[in-house]
Amino acid sequence: MKSHVRPTPLTDRLYDYVLSTGLREPAILRQLREATALLPDGEWQTAPEQGPLLDLLLRLLDARKVLEVGTFTGYGTLWMALALPADGKLITCDTSRDFTQTGRAYWQEAGVDGIIDLRIGRAVEILDDLIAGDHAGSFDFAFIDADKENYVRYYAQCLTLLRPGGILAVDNTLWDGRPADPENNEPSTLAIRELNALIHADSSVDLCFLPFADGLTLVRKRP
Repeated sequence: MKSHVRPTPLTDRLYDYVLSTGLREPAILRQLREATALLPDGEWQTAPEQGPLLDLLLRLLDARKVLEVGTFTGYGTLWMALALPADGKLITCDTSRDFTQTGRAYWQEAGVDGIIDLRIGRAVEILDDLIAGDHAGSFDFAFIDADKENYVRYYAQCLTLLRPGGILAVDNTLWDGRPADPENNEPSTLAIRELNALIHADSSVDLCFLPFADGLTLVRKRP
């Protein structure tokens, strides 16, 4: 007898079915996703099935202030910005002007460019500046999807910036299954493995590990 029920294997046909029945993707988001897919590193994009979850979490939180670490072309950014009220604010950071430039026109067409505060530079430094600038404890939601080697540091910084009861989402925590392979000690794999262990042992948060897309870990900062 199985000790637990395993997730349903996600075949290509089943994945297409999931998107056809579970994804209400506005045209502007579909256009940005398709434009991103044409880029050499298009696979870095936030998975389309993650967009509705980000949207729903922000609406459930009645979020007004959001932080994103890793913009890429801004597909996930746009999902979140569309879920914010007109007076909301989304601070997103990335090191690439080229990739982020792809998303700007779509943000503007969607009418949310005024909500999005894009900051170009090293995320560790941007987050430190936000902490030093009296933003600690002020964000409702944070999303990490950037270079894996700094995930542990981003986690600590984002928790500092989140308000009590705020939610942090961390992408790629399955990392194609590599963290479960003890013989895989690539730097990115070691970083994800370390973060997963750290979060599991962190009594300051509530934890929910979602094994969909490439793994999405949700934590709630306990009051």
